[in-house]
Amino acid sequence: MTSQSRPDLPGTYVFDGPTSRRGHAMNKLFMSLVSGSSRSEFVADEAAYCARHGLSDEQTTAVLERDWQAMLDLGGSIFYVYKLAMMDGLSMQYLGGVFTGMSEDEFRAAMLAGGRTDV
Repeated sequence: MTSQSRPDLPGTYVFDGPTSRRGHAMNKLFMSLVSGSSRSEFVADEAAYCARHGLSDEQTTAVLERDWQAMLDLGGSIFYVYKLAMMDGLSMQYLGGVFTGMSEDEFRAAMLAGGRTDV
């Protein structure tokens, strides 16, 4: 399964209703990480926490392996996925780099220069 793409904007990820439904359990898990006690539970046993939230095997693997692209492909919202990245001390610019094939520094520099020029 891969991220959907808009035909008029190739490579543009579309987070729509079906995608939202597909990722509902995973996004609820990510949102739960705003609570300190939930973060502690997650860190204590990530696999068990995923199971308690009803993640599919694919979603659990993506979370445990920090496969950021797979999380989006499986219905993750970037805004919720970022909550997990923050737990790992990662920035939004890091994720931007992952999703565009750039390093964090390259992505940051591209944004400071006015945005991506490769599209």
